[in-house]
Amino acid sequence: MKISARTFAAFAIAPVLVGVLLASCATREIPYEQLEASYGLPTSAYFEPEAGLRVHYSVEGPDGARDIILVHGFAASVHAWLPWAERLRDDFRLISVDLPGHGLTASPEGYRASLQGNAALIDELATEVGADRFVLVGNSMGGAVALTYALDHPERLDGLVLVNSAGWSGADDETGEGPPVVFMLLNNPVGRAILKMFNPRMFATGGLEAAYLDEELVTEELIDRYAELALAPGHRDVLLTQNSSPREPLTASRLSAITVPTLVMAGDQDRIIPVTSSQEIAAAIPGAVLLTYPDGGHVPMEQLPDKSAADMRAFLESLPARAGRSSDRAEP
Repeated sequence: MKISARTFAAFAIAPVLVGVLLASCATREIPYEQLEASYGLPTSAYFEPEAGLRVHYSVEGPDGARDIILVHGFAASVHAWLPWAERLRDDFRLISVDLPGHGLTASPEGYRASLQGNAALIDELATEVGADRFVLVGNSMGGAVALTYALDHPERLDGLVLVNSAGWSGADDETGEGPPVVFMLLNNPVGRAILKMFNPRMFATGGLEAAYLDEELVTEELIDRYAELALAPGHRDVLLTQNSSPREPLTASRLSAITVPTLVMAGDQDRIIPVTSSQEIAAAIPGAVLLTYPDGGHVPMEQLPDKSAADMRAFLESLPARAGRSSDRAEP
């Protein structure tokens, strides 16, 4: 049977059109109203530090208690800190934030996130919630934000807590497994284009299993939350164009300038950032305390909440008496 050129072209292009259609369906964005209904918290609040940037944060705990600001890792959200909030909110005021491109924070079109910009955002958040001085906590990418903030604004910190922190300039992969495929794709332009084309759920499971270590913790509910929040309008553009490099490398020489009390926490079994990175960060910061978890992965605050929250509490209670928030002060 003879096939016309037009028929041949139709057959040839059909798989491509189907692929584009499927990719389009898979990557359809989810409106913020729908996401807020599913993932907003009773403690959710918002502020706008600049036009079009609507930052989602959560505040739990009594007014007048020591202020703790918590910064999540890449692709995570305020939900990462809920296990600690449940265990610490009676005695401390916990402020967690969704960075641009994450969670329920909405960014203007063309917004370009950066490590320095995220550190500046933490400063604006602290002012918004009236935390003149506070303890800053960061996990993974949030740890790099916290380190950057500690170097830029040491006068506002009562303490620093780094949980499997990114940012260390000498960090190499010594786990023998290599990073999850999603992180390898993020490291090159072609990979970033692939990630934007397909449903984030395709990559979420492997990345979460690597982070949580305990596969029983990687529930359908958890996968849904990560995948759906990644489909918030504009999130993928922010995530795939952000600059996570510090203005200057975070070397031992630079970190030696950090003088606030510092706790470094790390899972020995972290498959994403090797524990040696945390060990070297702790060695570089004068007086830093290092705690490692033999069975811990990349997110001990979620994987080992009782132990890690107890260690966090012990650190907080070892600090000098807190300075009052601006809202606590009497008018002169």
